[in-house]
Amino acid sequence: MKVIVGLGNPGKKYKDTRHNVGFMFLDHLVETFGLSDVKTANSEWKSDKYLLSEIYKTKFDNEDLFFAKPQTFMNKSGQAVKKLVTNYKLRVTSDLIVIHDDLDISLGKFKIQKGVGPKLHNGISSIEQHLRTQDFVRVRIGVDARTPDRPVSGETYVLENFLPEEKKIIADVFQRILDRLRTEYFTI
Repeated sequence: MKVIVGLGNPGKKYKDTRHNVGFMFLDHLVETFGLSDVKTANSEWKSDKYLLSEIYKTKFDNEDLFFAKPQTFMNKSGQAVKKLVTNYKLRVTSDLIVIHDDLDISLGKFKIQKGVGPKLHNGISSIEQHLRTQDFVRVRIGVDARTPDRPVSGETYVLENFLPEEKKIIADVFQRILDRLRTEYFTI
């Protein structure tokens, strides 16, 4: 079993923001593989108030996959992730993958690492505090496309929507991430 958590903020206001790239990646997974067309009892997004998340359950190549979008807002993501880990009895080091935005990485790039994260990311900090470990896989998606002529604070920048040309770059990044996850972490 793998639980893939995409970080973001709930609500339409944040839907296309850079901070929600984790949610966007999970939606990409569902659409890319036609998982939304899989006719199983649990193959749709469902709100789970106990798990503080929207959950999507499916099977692929006999492996249970659970996608989760915490509904706690970014800064409290650890509350939802802790509930997921406890409820599904996950081995944090091998069963949990967290997808998130990263201002330390340029738009168009990504890193998949265990125990290594951005200098400052409140969602990741919250998860580390609640799990009491840094030893989980993170997919760090670069979102920084700021230029010297447009100085914007990180907090403001991540809450701005992706520009149309940036969305095209992100779609390409999603495919490259997926290719790597498929070969190294699960069989989708």
